[in-house]
Amino acid sequence: MSNPIDTLTPVLSDNWGTDGSWTLAGYEAQGGYRALHKALAMEPGEVVETVKASNLRGRGGAGFPTGMKWGFIPQDNPNPKYLVVNADESEPGTCKDTPLMMASPHTLVEGVIISAYAIRASHAFIYVRGEILHVIRRLQRAAQEAYLAGHLGEDIHGSGYSLELVVHAGAGAYICGEETALLDSLEGRRGQPRLRPPFPAVAGLYASPTVINNVESIASVPSIIDRGAEWFASMGTEKSKGFGIFSLSGHVANPGQFEAPLGITLRELIDLAGGMRAGHELKFWTPGGSSTPLLTAEHLDVPLDFEGVAGVGSMLGTRALQLFDETTCVVRAVLRWTEFYKHESCGKCTPCREGTWWLVQTLANLEQGKGQPSDLDMLDDVCDNILGRSFCALGDGATSPITSSIQHFRDEYLAHLTHGGCPFDREASTVFAREGAHA
Repeated sequence: MSNPIDTLTPVLSDNWGTDGSWTLAGYEAQGGYRALHKALAMEPGEVVETVKASNLRGRGGAGFPTGMKWGFIPQDNPNPKYLVVNADESEPGTCKDTPLMMASPHTLVEGVIISAYAIRASHAFIYVRGEILHVIRRLQRAAQEAYLAGHLGEDIHGSGYSLELVVHAGAGAYICGEETALLDSLEGRRGQPRLRPPFPAVAGLYASPTVINNVESIASVPSIIDRGAEWFASMGTEKSKGFGIFSLSGHVANPGQFEAPLGITLRELIDLAGGMRAGHELKFWTPGGSSTPLLTAEHLDVPLDFEGVAGVGSMLGTRALQLFDETTCVVRAVLRWTEFYKHESCGKCTPCREGTWWLVQTLANLEQGKGQPSDLDMLDDVCDNILGRSFCALGDGATSPITSSIQHFRDEYLAHLTHGGCPFDREASTVFAREGAHA
């Protein structure tokens, strides 16, 4: 039997455990900025073609081919070109970008420089979630070190290419994770989604051509340039190439980050994480954070790639795998998520602004056993009127845990009505008494 650790492909996380991995000296000792020198010796178009050939797909959730996105930038546009990194990691359950930026911020900085060079941008921005002040400080120090070493600034290493990098702190709005709302926030306005078209590639930041990528997408670029497109494409599945960071949280023995090829299964990841917590078994889980339709133990062997997860009615998203065992009330969990989306709705469009409010009211009544069976049909109807009709994906995401939980756990919803409240309350109190606070 092969060692499950052999399944892991530490690339982005390879240096996380080394001393001073976040410093310039520590990063360069591991071969850092070697890819930058290689990229600067190439034409910008060659860099774009290399990333296209690797079949790197966006690691922020949508899975759009990164190189193709770069290719949409109209180079004949006289306006400046901008690169913006979306580091506003606010999705419940998502926790991969924060440890990456903390452990090895220069991986991201090097990726920014190479990516900006590829699209011929002279200004780049990293938009960081405002609450993670420790990450902001670490990124700012990494950028300062890069400037001092000549990796950033005027005429980088005599190449004739210049780049200014700004680390910008957001103000805690979940909606700013939506790329056009992020741009409005970056310009100093209230973060609200923009109507598209025009798309950011044509009229993004300051009405100029803009590429917006997730942290992990940009951080993957140096390894692709350094080791080649074929190396990257040799991992993963036919249509979902490469590796990714899978974040396991919840009721597993050893939650954490596991970097593995796309296509790995949850069963394999649970084994790597030491199994479910002792004496319990998996009940339901999210493949990509709380805005993706939840799955059950029946889906343990689904390949965790874009096509495999979509094939069972969910989305790979950000690979935020939240695992819940049989002691968890699915109705209560879905209610908590929906309360979050209601609170974070920017209010710009009616389906999301009004719809999430009604979803919370209905779910709260059901969770307390005050509703009626027809409320489940009403929930589905409200979700149907939000899905595809809201201004951005926040409304769509808010419906995902509700419709999927009704599909898989309809009987549990009805049990709340039969019991006149949550049937898990008594069971949970017994579990707490038996296992203590760890339960």
